[in-house]
Amino acid sequence: MDILLFNVTTAALMVLMFNGGLALVGRSTLGRRRIPWAGVGLTGLALAGVALQLCWSGAMGALDADPSKSGWWRVVTSVFMQNGGLGGAAWNIATLAAVAAFADWFWGAPLTLGLFAAGILLPEQIDRLWGQTSHSTDPRNFAGSSGATYFLGATLAAALLLRGGADENAGEAAGKGSDDEGTSRSRAVRKNRLLALGVPVLGLAMWFAQENGHGLVSCYGFALGALAWAAFRTVLHPDRDLRQPPRTTVASLTGLIGRRTRSAG
Repeated sequence: MDILLFNVTTAALMVLMFNGGLALVGRSTLGRRRIPWAGVGLTGLALAGVALQLCWSGAMGALDADPSKSGWWRVVTSVFMQNGGLGGAAWNIATLAAVAAFADWFWGAPLTLGLFAAGILLPEQIDRLWGQTSHSTDPRNFAGSSGATYFLGATLAAALLLRGGADENAGEAAGKGSDDEGTSRSRAVRKNRLLALGVPVLGLAMWFAQENGHGLVSCYGFALGALAWAAFRTVLHPDRDLRQPPRTTVASLTGLIGRRTRSAG
C-alpha cells in the first residue's frame, strides 16, 4: 500500500506540472510552435542510455550513482540510466519529453539545458546546506531521470505563478468586450496560480509524509524557477513562435510523418 501511495502521489505531482506547462505556453498553440530541439536532445540522450543498457550488461554498474563507487561522472551519467523496469523507463522518458518541450518553448533552449543541469547538480549541494549529507542505499535511487525532470517541471510552475499563464485567449475575449476580457483573464490567472502553487505544496507534503525525494527536488526547482523568471523575464520570448511562425512546426512535422506512414502502409 505504501508503494502504491508513493507512486500515485508522484504521478499526481507530475500531472500538476504537465497541466502547468500547458497553461504556461497555451494548449491551443502547441501545433504552431517550433520543434523543441533541446527537449528532443534530452529525450534522445535518455533513449540512448536505455539502448546502452540493453547492449551492455555493465552499463548500470559503470554509470549509476551508487555512493559506494568512485567516479565524478556518475552524478551526470546516472540521470540517463533507468532502473525502474520497462514501465518506469517509459514513464521517465515520456515525462522528460513533455516537460523538456514545455521548458524549451518557454525558457528557450540554453536556459532549459542550464536548468536541467541544475536539476542534476544542485539538489545534493542544497541537501548538504540543510545538513542532509547521508546517501540513500536504496538501489532504486542510483539511476533515473525523474529527479531532474521534476526539478525542471517545477521551474515552469514557478513561472506560471508569477506570469499567470499564456495569452492564447486574449483575441477571443477581446471580441466580447473589454469587461468580459478582463473578467475572463482574471479568472484564468487565479486558476493558473492555484495550479502552480499546488506543485510546492504537494511536493512538501510528499517529502514530510513519505520522504519522497521527487517532492523535495520539486521545491528546489520551484525556487530556482522563480529566480530565473526574475532574472531573465525581459529577454524571454515564449510567444515568438506565434508572432513569427517557424518554417517547421509541430503540426507540420506530425502531418508529414502521418502522410509517410500512410504511404508506407
